[in-house]
Amino acid sequence: MSAPYPRVALIGLGLIASSMAHAMRAGGLCDEIVGHAKSAETRAIARDLFCDRVCETAAEAVQGADLVVLAVPVGAMAAIAAEIAPHLKPGCTVTDVGSVKGAVVQAVGPHIPADVHFIPGHPMAGTEYSGPRSGFATLFQNRWWLLTPLDGTEPAALARLEGLLKAMGAQVDAMDVAHHDLVVAVVSHAPHLIAYTMVGVADHMRRVSQSEIIKYSAAGFRDFTRIAASDPTMWRDVFLTNKEAVLDILGRFTEELFMLQRQIRMGDGDALHAYFTRTRAIRRGIIEAGQDTAAPDFGRGAKPAGD
Repeated sequence: MSAPYPRVALIGLGLIASSMAHAMRAGGLCDEIVGHAKSAETRAIARDLFCDRVCETAAEAVQGADLVVLAVPVGAMAAIAAEIAPHLKPGCTVTDVGSVKGAVVQAVGPHIPADVHFIPGHPMAGTEYSGPRSGFATLFQNRWWLLTPLDGTEPAALARLEGLLKAMGAQVDAMDVAHHDLVVAVVSHAPHLIAYTMVGVADHMRRVSQSEIIKYSAAGFRDFTRIAASDPTMWRDVFLTNKEAVLDILGRFTEELFMLQRQIRMGDGDALHAYFTRTRAIRRGIIEAGQDTAAPDFGRGAKPAGD
């Protein structure tokens, strides 16, 4: 069977791009992987671990590529798109892995030539690790990869990209841009912001009281610290570019928090029990959907292969 995309260009060589490279290598899904990263050190590591060729510029990397994957922070998308636009092969597909889609469409879309397919995407997979050593071939297994095809997207180009993502183990779904950004604000962006806040509060308490918060951290707090260890540049850009959806969800979160505060203050055990029962069902649904396992690891799981 021929490779879905003979030559793939990865622009940005962190966790997602390196995992894509390993997955494509493992499945024989491309003939050549060309990479570019801003850092010379990153380029050297990628050349050793998963790229056939590594280029000093994004413009050089995309030349002749059948698929171009933009795997840089959302704030860098516009400059990269402007750089590569004149060098894109007619008929190629450009996609991205940013977790915000409205800002990416605005940043990238105007630069894409009419004879190039632009299909924004977002893999709902990741770890707290970053960099070119962090990738592993099974990152996308049974994880959702959301696509937000724009008006006029050719069905054949969309099907071709979906075929590659499914071959890497992902489940694929499509939705419009605005709906995507609201959904991820609920399931990803707001939880990350809450985790950053909780870890910040704990750090403040540790400094003020000299208490043993880190030494005695329980599983719940360790999960917060795992989330809060994610790439700070990426998450800064996420919150600045998806601010409306995030602020909407944070407003709803604040209302829920005030309700719980009142129930605790009033000693309303029945209401608290009913609330926690409903939220517990969400966890069961995630496990039943195959998006996590019920097996405990108490926040001490092994680092992914290749790190």
